[in-house]
Amino acid sequence: MACARTGGTVLAKMDKHVSAIVSAEAPTIAESVTLDIRGMTCAACAVRVEKALRRTPGVETAEVNLALERAIVTLLPADTSAEALLEAVEDAGYGASIRGSDASIGAAERAQDLEFQRNERHNRLLLAFALAFTLPLVLQMLAHVLGLSWRLSPLQEAMLATPVQLIVGWRFYRGAWKALLSRTGNMDVLVAMGTTAAWGFSMAMVAPRGQAPQGHLYFEGPGVVLTMVMAGKWLETRAKRGTTAAIRELMALRPQTARVERDGMIEDVPIEQVAVGGVVVVRPGERVPVDAAVVDGESEVDESLITGESLPVPKRPGDMVIGGSINGHGLLRLRATAVGADSTLARIIRLVESAQTGKAPVQRLVDRVSAVFVPVVVALALLTFAGWLVITGALEPALVAAVSVLVIACPCALGLATPTALVAGTGAAARAGVLIRDVDALERAHRVDTVVFDKTGTLTIGQPALLTLTAFSLDERELMTLVAAVQAGSEHPLARAFLAHAERSGITAGRGEQIRAQPGFGISGRVNGRRVLIGNKALMRASGVDVENVLQQLSAIEEAGRSAVLVAVDGQMAGLAALADPLRQEAGEAIAELRARGI
Repeated sequence: MACARTGGTVLAKMDKHVSAIVSAEAPTIAESVTLDIRGMTCAACAVRVEKALRRTPGVETAEVNLALERAIVTLLPADTSAEALLEAVEDAGYGASIRGSDASIGAAERAQDLEFQRNERHNRLLLAFALAFTLPLVLQMLAHVLGLSWRLSPLQEAMLATPVQLIVGWRFYRGAWKALLSRTGNMDVLVAMGTTAAWGFSMAMVAPRGQAPQGHLYFEGPGVVLTMVMAGKWLETRAKRGTTAAIRELMALRPQTARVERDGMIEDVPIEQVAVGGVVVVRPGERVPVDAAVVDGESEVDESLITGESLPVPKRPGDMVIGGSINGHGLLRLRATAVGADSTLARIIRLVESAQTGKAPVQRLVDRVSAVFVPVVVALALLTFAGWLVITGALEPALVAAVSVLVIACPCALGLATPTALVAGTGAAARAGVLIRDVDALERAHRVDTVVFDKTGTLTIGQPALLTLTAFSLDERELMTLVAAVQAGSEHPLARAFLAHAERSGITAGRGEQIRAQPGFGISGRVNGRRVLIGNKALMRASGVDVENVLQQLSAIEEAGRSAVLVAVDGQMAGLAALADPLRQEAGEAIAELRARGI
């Protein structure tokens, strides 16, 4: 009985523990949410938004990029929601929206393009307005420096400076007011304080009816600061827009629709409706909409967007194709293996976006400085004012010194330049074909001592060219005429190389008939009654053409790293061509420069 009771107790305890384990909640998996932020003007704004997001319950990490106006937040869905993030950003005094699916991102990008164009026109007009009213004030100052007697009257100065202060400065007043309501400081606060102090002091010094003032006027100061900051904002916006061009170009490589086979019928559907396992039909010359495996058909696919390889890759049933690549001459039936965010191109886009949105160590340092930048500057301005007032006992020099501190500090150059430079650098690299997946690598790049080049499209131009053409039974010009006639109209890179050579040689391509492309082998046709075959060794042998006499020459071409193309006319070997992707003219200089740097 004792043993039974003991066993019963143990079983009861085990059952209790098992029940606790079974009833325990599974660990919550963190999710990443991307937000588009509106209303940020400087690094202090980005820090403010970042702090607001991090204070939201359930948020593990939050990084805000000022240049891209974007935030990436890692959160626990069980503890918070995307709506709570939007509310936190709005409570901080800024606007936000959730960056959605690929389709909605594309629509958002197009809407942003239209908004950017409208804003650019508005900012251009505002900048022209500011320049027109500020330029006379600057010219007066230059005249004084050059010893000329020309001057504007105090009333004229006031009439020129006041519209700039009130109209151009309105956006800074609005931004400063929002910042103060959210109990923070940003660049707008410094601009508004500095320019208002200088303008207000000058207005107070202007005697009634525009008579000579009792002290110096400083109308040109706020006018120039507002105009220059406005110009900087305009240039910064254009630079930011240019840095995202690479991502937009990558996104444009994805077709918006796909030709899907359902119940024996083929219909065009939005790309988002293609499911994994679905059958997609791709016609010759079209872009492949999704990552997929070839089910039926043979063709050659241009995958240079991923590999940089200039020659198309033969594809047969069972081979994989990449979404965004271009189909050649054959019709392909594909079975989707990865769609949407899981596709190869989407992952590349995310890598580029992540590099642009992420923060390098120097940016984190800038953010820490920016968090206290505005309060420190305001405190220094007050101390400067008090110090000069005590030393001189005069209001004007004390006020001028304090305003100088505010005006000099207000552009917040470090906080603006650092994220913009990082985004501009990654964007320029992406446009040049260099994808940076980790923004930290930019800071470590100066320590690079070894560079490994991929040859095709990097050291070479990325387009094959005809190097040699050896004719056996025909005149070389006659042979080239037949080849050009068969290749005319073909988009194959090797065909374009033949046609370019024919054009340079002054050869006019004739008209070919019964043209038939054989993916992975070559092309055939008839020209003036003569049967012409252009392709590889397998094509010739399948067509009964004897290639034994040219095998040694063929091997020599291939061993030299060149593409060998055989030409047969009326069943007899007629020519052998060697094609290659030529080196870029500047490749040697680049290698020499790297070696000179010890790399």
